[in-house]
Amino acid sequence: MDTMTIPAVPAPRTQVTRKDVARYAGVSTAVVSYVVNGGPKKVAPATQAKVQEAIRQLGYRPNAAARALKLGSSETIGLVIPDNSNPFFSMLAHAVEDAAGALGYALVLTNSDGDLAKERRNIRNLAARQVDGVVLASVLFEPDLADLETAEIPSVLLSHSGSSAGVTTVGVDLAKGARTAVEHLIGHGHTNIGLAMGTTTGNEADAREEGWVQALRDAGLPEGPIARSAFTRVGGYAAGKRFLASGHRPTAVFASSDMQAIGILRAFHEAGLSVPEDIALVSFDGSEDAEYAWPMLTTVEQPVRDMAEAAVRALVGADRGEPARHRVFPTKLLVRQSCGCP
Repeated sequence: MDTMTIPAVPAPRTQVTRKDVARYAGVSTAVVSYVVNGGPKKVAPATQAKVQEAIRQLGYRPNAAARALKLGSSETIGLVIPDNSNPFFSMLAHAVEDAAGALGYALVLTNSDGDLAKERRNIRNLAARQVDGVVLASVLFEPDLADLETAEIPSVLLSHSGSSAGVTTVGVDLAKGARTAVEHLIGHGHTNIGLAMGTTTGNEADAREEGWVQALRDAGLPEGPIARSAFTRVGGYAAGKRFLASGHRPTAVFASSDMQAIGILRAFHEAGLSVPEDIALVSFDGSEDAEYAWPMLTTVEQPVRDMAEAAVRALVGADRGEPARHRVFPTKLLVRQSCGCP
């Protein structure tokens, strides 16, 4: 009778430990730790190569939970933004991730979708994860940070237009940037300049609207029509339709975001109007999409990388522990075709 050999069931693979790596490389566990953590003591290049080869051969993966417990730090920061499908916030999130990574920190990204309840839920979840800090681009001027304060987790308000008691804020002078944009349109001879103003969750007046008003008043001009809508392409499209239906259609429009401006462009093009010949347009943010719109958008650029780096430094970098303050960065008008410049 033929017999059949049944292959042995392989033993379940156990987790490779730091001791296994040390034994394989012929070094101490302390040396393995120095290589994995990049210090605090230096390791000779030849020894480091042996340890790295052992890690590769054995498939060793450091235990993040154990490391966090030992260091008293998760080496992670949280980020809450309204919407990472918005190119401006996508750029901002990428810049925060790069700044955090340069300091050895990972990033946990969450979206509030512009909803206050979801923003609060995201903050609670990040607090429960014991992140080392939270960067918050809030839907409110004065967000509720009680969960972070209870957990003793520091926070920074990013893309914020003013100071807030007890917390570091980072942003630009929205009013000044908007004023610069509207003054540029006035310089082209426009006297009827409309405003496409994004809507927010809170009741606070947006400083971009204040800048629009200031520029018109300083020039002795009346306020043009205002179309309030979401900070989105769809919102901009709806705003453009309202401008077209206005009995006193503006000859130029300042849009409070690039996304709105792109929606406005579609509405104007569908109506057979030419930008800037029939209606000039200037926007705010300086996202990459503004450069690839047609015509290319003249826009107020925010220094996203500088802002992100300042926020991360305040949480886990060189500025950690310093008194709360408001960091204001300058904007820059990127002149292209939509305003009427050649």
